[in-house]
Amino acid sequence: MPTAYSERLHVPLRWWVQATMFVATIWLAFIVALPEWFAWAGTIALLLIVFGLFSWVGSSRIEVRDGVLYAGPAHIALEHLGTAEPLDKDATRRVHGVEANARAFLHTRPYISRAVRVAIEDPSDPAPYWLLSTRHPRKLAAALTERSPADA
Repeated sequence: MPTAYSERLHVPLRWWVQATMFVATIWLAFIVALPEWFAWAGTIALLLIVFGLFSWVGSSRIEVRDGVLYAGPAHIALEHLGTAEPLDKDATRRVHGVEANARAFLHTRPYISRAVRVAIEDPSDPAPYWLLSTRHPRKLAAALTERSPADA
């Protein structure tokens, strides 16, 4: 069965630019106040930490393939899913905030303002729903609701 949906939740370009400007500012403060070797070493270490963190956070994927929903390290068979509701920016903020359920599984990113809420129909699963950040909520919801003829 081919992949029905795949998305990488990469960190936006503006975060990379802002991080670069931040590291440059730190370098300037270091080079003025500290020995040159220490300033360069500290700046390179900070650069590696920030860019490593962005690469790690941005490596997360959401995929629907082979009858399974994958969200980062978690996965669940489509047969255990109920309705998939695409959420706009305001609905995502509410479901992630005041209307949140503490038992829900969250795979969200602060730089993505839309999401999909997927109801869980498995009685043995304590999570009532999964909330997944996505840049394409309608496409993801459609991929989750499509079932093969064997599933019907």
